[in-house]
Amino acid sequence: MAPFEKVIAEEKDITRFIPQRPPIVMIGKLHSVADKKTTTSLLIREDNIFCDNGFLREPGLIENMAQTAAAGAGYLSKHEQKEPAVGYIGGIRNLQIYRYPPIGSEIITEVSVTYEVLDATVVTGKIFLKEQLIAECELKIFILKE
Repeated sequence: MAPFEKVIAEEKDITRFIPQRPPIVMIGKLHSVADKKTTTSLLIREDNIFCDNGFLREPGLIENMAQTAAAGAGYLSKHEQKEPAVGYIGGIRNLQIYRYPPIGSEIITEVSVTYEVLDATVVTGKIFLKEQLIAECELKIFILKE
């Protein structure tokens, strides 16, 4: 993946679109929200709570994909004058991690909505380090109704 020039939200503004708060915020910039696809990036820092032995590990990669989905939904909610909904991961399928990204690297994450049924949204997430696919999975995300 080539670096993005467009940035919808920088790190300091990203919590406008997601319900998570530090130290659990696992996206740095929101780059695009179009149709059913959202793209974010994350610079992996040494103080990231999901880093171990110099690399971002499984929980951080999964949370990064889930928060990318949340950022897309939150961005659309803001345009409807609503607050971002709170959701949780209800299932993970076909998780494949090909490589762990090292501290100091920047990952780019793409999440596409596969389908929505009632309170559940199924998404496919892919994480790239430069041009290389390093992780992917399908997430079932449930949205809490108020």
